[in-house]
Amino acid sequence: MKTRFILINTSHAGNVGAAARALKTMGFDDLVLVAPRWANVLRREETIQRASGALDVLAGARQVERLEQALEGITHLCATAMTPRDFGPPTLTPKAHFENLLGQYRQQPGPAGQGPASVQQTGVAFVFGSERFGMRNEDVYRCHACLSIPTNPEFGSLNLASAVQVIAYEWRLALGGFAVHSATPESTLADADQVAGMLAHWEAALVSIGFLDLQAPKKLIPRLNQLFNRASLTQEEIHILRGIAKLMSQAGSPAHARAHGTANTPPPDPLGRLPEA
Repeated sequence: MKTRFILINTSHAGNVGAAARALKTMGFDDLVLVAPRWANVLRREETIQRASGALDVLAGARQVERLEQALEGITHLCATAMTPRDFGPPTLTPKAHFENLLGQYRQQPGPAGQGPASVQQTGVAFVFGSERFGMRNEDVYRCHACLSIPTNPEFGSLNLASAVQVIAYEWRLALGGFAVHSATPESTLADADQVAGMLAHWEAALVSIGFLDLQAPKKLIPRLNQLFNRASLTQEEIHILRGIAKLMSQAGSPAHARAHGTANTPPPDPLGRLPEA
């Protein structure tokens, strides 16, 4: 599906560069400027700096004098505005409109194996007005829909490039988005046998340091069992917990106690109570 972003009467060169960057991050590259303030806006230093590497989008951008000249191949035109117009097209959030639009197109089948014909032939354009005044009524009226980004009712003004980024993101998401690749490798969950073995190791370790009395274990081990179950432990975490249990067992051994002069030290109270003086 052809996608175009049209900026009308843009007055700040930096916004053109930032808009180009916003398009590239979402995989779009069709940018048209209608009567920008600066005739050389695509070559201005501020534009290039704010593009942050999206120079191919700037290189492919076009400048025209009238909105009509930017609409070739476009079959669906979306205005952007904070407030609805009395006689304008319906005002919707980007997400709601995109769901409706794509739903309508995808219901119309195309040739076998080629997908819906209407989706392939559709050209969608998003039109943004100037930073100070927004879109003129006559430009809004020629659009099929008016997109309004939900913002704070007490402070709803978005920077032009920010609005372009939001619309580009919502549209890319509606089209299927990009896959998000995990930065960390997937871990293998420990099975019940591994958890049970680790728990037995911990039980022995807690006994060795005097924290657990096997003659009156009460509910400590069942509670630890439930805690570890809720944690959905991985195999790597089982190894870590077993390592801790091993060190506890070593610390609780008679040889360790003699070496560190703690043979006569009373064991810690499971409830954290201090020994009587």
